[in-house]
Amino acid sequence: MTRLPRTIRLDASDAAIFERAAEPGEWAVPGAFMFVHADPAALKGKARQAFANGFLGTSSFGWSTLVAVGEAGESETAVVVEALADRFVAEFGAPDRASALAAAREEVEFAAGLCGHPVNTLLAVSREFGPDGDIRESFRVIEPRAEKHHAPIWTIVPDGTPDQEEGN
Repeated sequence: MTRLPRTIRLDASDAAIFERAAEPGEWAVPGAFMFVHADPAALKGKARQAFANGFLGTSSFGWSTLVAVGEAGESETAVVVEALADRFVAEFGAPDRASALAAAREEVEFAAGLCGHPVNTLLAVSREFGPDGDIRESFRVIEPRAEKHHAPIWTIVPDGTPDQEEGN
């Protein structure tokens, strides 16, 4: 089994903030390659949001704000690589199938490298253009909010303590 990012939708916001939202449960990759030739000044609105905070679903080529670490079998991983290679040939001008497969494997291996966490761990991405035009990415684990502790309504005192002996 390989751990890979899987799209997750906690609410309806992805459908509103991205041109195309990924379907929940798709295998995902970071997808920075989608912006390699982008003009930073021209990225506006939903395209800017996809660049800044999106993971790319490999089935729909839609975007997801969050992904969860999932486990993919060999055949599922191979399907992801093949689907990416198909897109690289059809839409990104890969010179041949072998080059497209190599690039797709590299993208999937990079995505798998992000998933060294327990299954269902949530991940987010943040992307920006550097001063020389390169794309810089940072990934973070989304920690569940700690449950707030309530104020105690009583105190437990062990038997035989002075408070108990005095009738308190």
